[in-house]
Amino acid sequence: MKNNYEIKNIAIQAIQEEAKAVAALAQYIDDDFVTIVNRILNLQGRVVVTGIGKSAIIAQKIVATLNSTGTPSIFMHAADAIHGDLGIIQQNDLIIAISKSGNTPEIKVLVPFLKQTKNVLIALVGNTESYLAKNADYILNTTVEKEACPNNLAPTSSTTAQLAMGDALAVVLQECRDFTDRDFAKYHPGGALGKKLYLRVGDLSDQNGKPSVQQQATVSDIIITITQFRLGAVAVLDEDRIVGIITDGDIRRMLEKHTDLARITAGDIMGKSPKIIDKNELAANALHIMRENNITQLLVSDKNYYAGVIHIQDLLKEGII
Repeated sequence: MKNNYEIKNIAIQAIQEEAKAVAALAQYIDDDFVTIVNRILNLQGRVVVTGIGKSAIIAQKIVATLNSTGTPSIFMHAADAIHGDLGIIQQNDLIIAISKSGNTPEIKVLVPFLKQTKNVLIALVGNTESYLAKNADYILNTTVEKEACPNNLAPTSSTTAQLAMGDALAVVLQECRDFTDRDFAKYHPGGALGKKLYLRVGDLSDQNGKPSVQQQATVSDIIITITQFRLGAVAVLDEDRIVGIITDGDIRRMLEKHTDLARITAGDIMGKSPKIIDKNELAANALHIMRENNITQLLVSDKNYYAGVIHIQDLLKEGII
């Protein structure tokens, strides 16, 4: 049984070994890498990524990353390929085959069939003298000095290197395509991530109504309006233009200072420099402003006219926070 110190030390050594393997990949970013990027950028079809064992798992992750950053891709398991799945490959596709050794029996069986398709074949491989490397059109070199596994057997540093090379390829393609956060949102419409990238302020504020009073409104009118809309605030307007905001806190502070409420109007109580956000801004930007100013609601404008209120609870309900 290992003691606490030994456990921590083993973990640190594993992380350091894998970090070393990833850092060493920089020397392998060569002309083949550049050519592969350009071939994919001009590709009429898809990127088909294949592998077996742990490399197959890495292949699936690379496919997911490429798809989410604008490069249409599909996974093909190397073992299934020779039993019918070769039909996945279309005329204009490009194939990336992943293998540490490049000499596994499955790869040796598969490669001749891949060559018969006459598609461009990329070897993402840890052995540039291997069968796979020698039969590929281009090589992505992921050679590692040793695995993080103490027996130098379990794929650890090698699979991390494969993953990092796949990420490097995806990031370069993303940059070359000027793939923006809005493009990213198209492929991630679900969950909190997607909402942060596409949900607009107006999508939420339009559901809340538009609590407002004019500058001459009485305290009674103000309290009734705040209570009716349950947003903790009301906009003070001069016709349709925002001139201020009154919150629950403003009402409480006013009641502490005044007992004669008959002559007090909205214009006397309001904050005259309210935080305002355009309805077409991202809801995530509204959250940033709220946090920065330690407030729970923002007034919303539409072409300089009052359009409603967005509350921090709206963002909570949508999972933005």
